[in-house]
Amino acid sequence: MKTRRHFLQSSTAVIALPVLESLGFRRFASAAVSAAPPKRLIFLGFGWGITTESWFPDIKQPGADYTLPDGLKPLARHKPDFTIVQGLWNKYSNSGHAGSTYWLTGANRFAEPGQSMHNSISADQVAAAKLGLDTRFGSIQLNGSESADASGHGPGLSMAWDISGKPIAGQNGPLSAYRRLFLKDTTPIEQQKAMLAEQRSILDTVLENARDLQRGLGKHDTAKLDEYFQGIRDIETRLSKDEQWIGVPQPKTTLAEPPPSLAGKEEIKIMYDIMVAAMQTDSTRVLTYRQPVSTLLTSIGIKVAPHDMSHYHSTMGEKLAASQQRDLTQSELLAGLIDKLKATKEPDGSRLFDNVALAYGSNLRTEHNLDNCPTLLTGGGAGIKLGHNIVAPKDTPLCNAWLTLLHGIGIEAERHGDSTGVLKEIVA
Repeated sequence: MKTRRHFLQSSTAVIALPVLESLGFRRFASAAVSAAPPKRLIFLGFGWGITTESWFPDIKQPGADYTLPDGLKPLARHKPDFTIVQGLWNKYSNSGHAGSTYWLTGANRFAEPGQSMHNSISADQVAAAKLGLDTRFGSIQLNGSESADASGHGPGLSMAWDISGKPIAGQNGPLSAYRRLFLKDTTPIEQQKAMLAEQRSILDTVLENARDLQRGLGKHDTAKLDEYFQGIRDIETRLSKDEQWIGVPQPKTTLAEPPPSLAGKEEIKIMYDIMVAAMQTDSTRVLTYRQPVSTLLTSIGIKVAPHDMSHYHSTMGEKLAASQQRDLTQSELLAGLIDKLKATKEPDGSRLFDNVALAYGSNLRTEHNLDNCPTLLTGGGAGIKLGHNIVAPKDTPLCNAWLTLLHGIGIEAERHGDSTGVLKEIVA
């Protein structure tokens, strides 16, 4: 039986291509309805918070009939399609400049006695364990091209943390992200297989030696070795995925390779384009983006340092103006991303927007205030209530929102971080 679905085949895998019109696919009214598109999950995080007075809607106007605040005005055309949730926080957060380190984990950094820093798995990686099984990349971590400190993100290689609470490296800047996703690997297939076999051999030897060492260890050392074994298992999982995709060509995209000099506003705009292309080609279904702030300010002509900007209450004036202009620019960029998600069609005729759950926000409100993390939720993928200003009950964990998104995309986690249950107020 002939099929209109194209496949890429290697010695190790057969992978279905996305339905691409450039390969001869066309949509016809009489064509059979395609299978439901996959769910995707995106977290967009930025440091240094927002302008409290002009970003949050009035808490006295809950529901759909609220006045859009000035800081979100560029999003006006999408007002029915996003929800602001107020009053969420990570109860263990105690450092305004720890940034995105705990934003997606809700972990207690002091949970391990004797350790100055402890973390746990981030929400994106909980999703990636299921959504990432059928894609080339289980998840993609994107970072701005500036340092983490400059963006107010604190320690860590990205916003993603693995099951052991260890940071996961990301792609720094659009050029690195583009090449990771779409640049052809020119290494001969046999050489790729040999390299993977060598890595497996090394892993086997290390694992055997570690098991020999395990005998006679004390309780603390045994726990540390268990963590080491988990790291080995994570490496084995990545090697298995690499083996599965040997010989499968990188997907093609109409995006041109971005120049290396992009920074600030243009960098974020191109990175959003790359994220849409990554989902459109089904290269990954889980993405995080740790956005730049310092270069964003510079790119829009602001000379105030981001740290000073976040402390605008001390002098107002120029610092407040910088904070408000930053909000407008970020909202404008987000509105452009939502435009693209709505304009991108899935094989079944739905919009990419309809199958994406997207969270946008910061770990802090402003200065060192951690009691009301700016949280904007959009996309139809998690079945949440959109178009609302929601004021959560006092002391509601931010992780309740993350748990609700996970449930909405089909991840039946019992809890996440410091969650106390799903956030019923956002369930449609």
